[in-house]
Amino acid sequence: MSKIPALSADDVFLPWIRGWALTREVAPPVPHGDGFRIEVGLPTQAARYVFRHPSPTLRALGETVAQPWVHLKACATSEQLRALLPAHWRIEDLHWLMACDARAFAGTDALPAGYALEIEDHGARTGRAHVRIVDAHGAPAATGHLALDDEVAVYDRIVTDPAHRRRGLGRAVMHALHALACAHGRHAGALVATDEGRALYESLGWTLCAPWATAVIPGPQAIT
Repeated sequence: MSKIPALSADDVFLPWIRGWALTREVAPPVPHGDGFRIEVGLPTQAARYVFRHPSPTLRALGETVAQPWVHLKACATSEQLRALLPAHWRIEDLHWLMACDARAFAGTDALPAGYALEIEDHGARTGRAHVRIVDAHGAPAATGHLALDDEVAVYDRIVTDPAHRRRGLGRAVMHALHALACAHGRHAGALVATDEGRALYESLGWTLCAPWATAVIPGPQAIT
């Protein structure tokens, strides 16, 4: 059997940023220099600039952007991003750009007793889908979102409530999202993970593509 080649950051960078915008229901990315800008409009994220590599455009933004809560993001280490920016930019925790290919996820999608899976699949109409796991009282215990890019599924906001962790719910959410993605013909996937999430995704068979660094100028909790 031939080996399926691993996806690279070049393969999933654009699908990831387009899918992120789609799951958040904001306008798609628009080119900005050698990167992209996404208007977000949240109290602690007015906009984000995203880059495949550290670049002179990132350095220029660091010198000219004064508005708080504009995020600069790049496939880079925290040290690489820090070296490009003035001191008043805060470097956030490092995340990881990851990808999966056409292989089935490892492990089981079984839910522990007392939990149920709910699915909202609007992929054919909007390109978005959402799953959640509820407990015996109907309260959300874990959730996840999916966006369908041209050929890649983007997994976003995979969250398990702290009271329900260590029970396999995150794994079950990922299996459910993967089934939805495959049903819509997207067998490859992309996401950005925290350190904690990275361990789960690697156990499912996802591979690391690149570090994902973020910088921001902190400010008031509301945009004025």
